[in-house]
Amino acid sequence: MKIFKKNLPFIGLSSLVLLTSSFATAAEMSDMDHSGMDMSGDMSDMAHSSMDMSGDMSGMDHSGMDMSGDMSGMDHSGMDMSGMQGGQPPADTRSPDYSNGVPYGQYGKPMMMGSMPLWGVSVDDFGYQFDEDQINFEATGWYGTDSNRIRLRTEGSAHTKDDREIDSLSSLAYWKPLSIFWNGEAGVAYDTENDNAAIMAGIVGTAPYFIETDARAYLYTDGQLRLDLGAEYEWRLDQHWVVIPEVGLTAFSKDDHDNGITKGFNEMETEVRLTYETFSRQLAPYVGVSYETALGKARGQRRQENESVDSSSLTAGVKFWF
Repeated sequence: MKIFKKNLPFIGLSSLVLLTSSFATAAEMSDMDHSGMDMSGDMSDMAHSSMDMSGDMSGMDHSGMDMSGDMSGMDHSGMDMSGMQGGQPPADTRSPDYSNGVPYGQYGKPMMMGSMPLWGVSVDDFGYQFDEDQINFEATGWYGTDSNRIRLRTEGSAHTKDDREIDSLSSLAYWKPLSIFWNGEAGVAYDTENDNAAIMAGIVGTAPYFIETDARAYLYTDGQLRLDLGAEYEWRLDQHWVVIPEVGLTAFSKDDHDNGITKGFNEMETEVRLTYETFSRQLAPYVGVSYETALGKARGQRRQENESVDSSSLTAGVKFWF
């Protein structure tokens, strides 16, 4: 008799669940309070396969329920839990990074650094070539984000004696990353040496072993196609001293004797610089040695015009960025 009284709440509760299970489908369970229910008994043989849990249970309070009993044998395979939230998150659920424009309380929407429009100027070469009596320059300016930029680039030389001409190749291009190490660019260009405009396209990036590589093609209005190839490597001696060897090749698609151009590779330029980077890294003076040689049919044409085929020179200058 004592055993019967001890298990009476549990047996009564089980009977009540079985008697009312047929009415539970349409019942409203939002106001049910289970805080006083004792679930500490052995419920391993209970089957919940026919229970209907599709009602609204948002207001049910289970805070006081004792679930310490053994429920390992309970079968919930047939329970209808359609009244509870499913596997798909609600439409207003926030992402950890973005919230579809909804601010986080008193704070504004976070801005990722890669999406911020910035600008920069880099002068990779501004130096004097002694034997040629000329100033060489190469500079790039850009504006945009990590995904889209507009780049203005110019390179060339200014002669300090004789005709004092300035020969330059300038381009305005759209820049976009192609992969982790490579970027693509396309735009328009103008060459003052042959007074001709062109459309350009190129690939710039870092090859294996950290070799900075660039390849640009220029299609001029007269049908001439120019290809510029370049590569350089930074051999860092310590935190400030850097040795930078670089090489460049230029090729054309057809002969143009008026401008001293022959079909194929025309010339190769190499230079080795010893650079000292200051503490800010934004300013780096250098000294170096450059060598230039004509290639292919260009060697014969230069000899006919009594021009030098090979030349070398000491160089000194500075590179900086801001």
